[in-house]
Amino acid sequence: MNLDPGFIWTALRSLLQAVPTTLAITAVSSLCGLLLGTVTALLRIYRVPLLGQASSAYVTFIRGTPMLTHLLLIYFGLPLLIDGPLAGAGLPVRSAMIPMIGFAYIAFSITAGAYLSEVVRAGIQAVDRGQMEAGLAVGMTTGQALRRIVLPQAMAASVPNLSNSVIGMLHASSLAFTVSVVDINAQAQIVASTNWRYFEAYLAAAILYWGMTLALERLAALVERRISLYNRGGVSS
Repeated sequence: MNLDPGFIWTALRSLLQAVPTTLAITAVSSLCGLLLGTVTALLRIYRVPLLGQASSAYVTFIRGTPMLTHLLLIYFGLPLLIDGPLAGAGLPVRSAMIPMIGFAYIAFSITAGAYLSEVVRAGIQAVDRGQMEAGLAVGMTTGQALRRIVLPQAMAASVPNLSNSVIGMLHASSLAFTVSVVDINAQAQIVASTNWRYFEAYLAAAILYWGMTLALERLAALVERRISLYNRGGVSS
């Protein structure tokens, strides 16, 4: 079988319709994961009784198991967890009402939360302890000092690792096709099934993923540059 360059272009145009789904999965899982990861990191750093140990167990379990397993556990396990209690409570809501992409949102957010908690924890620990002490010295509470002083510096220091995690979630979103979500990967399979040009279709998908990855890398570099200028007291244009 010969390579068909024309079909690569045809497949590429068809795959563009699945880009919003892929970006939505990446954005939702990264943002929710960052929120979950920040809470998890704080619980571990401050060793909150019970919650700190539970957070450590959560991070260990998620980091020790494949992302596809998380997705399948949510897909098959969530109905078992919520349908019975909801039926017992007389509520008409069922797991079948959750759109397929909802399972991907939940599973990937949980996964991202575990990995991003390590990024946030490293960022917080990189901030000098004197910063917290200075905040407390001027009358701030621990929460205020964290929110206004420590976390902004921690996030700024974590930009490279955060961007790598977002890119990782972009690539991991390709697993969503296993629960019937039509992302770029699934769309490539659909396009290829029309004439068995699987190599060309997946090559087009690879080009799309590569392009989005380059865009994210450029965006991260821009953020890093602006933060660097701000830290040096410069004025960004």
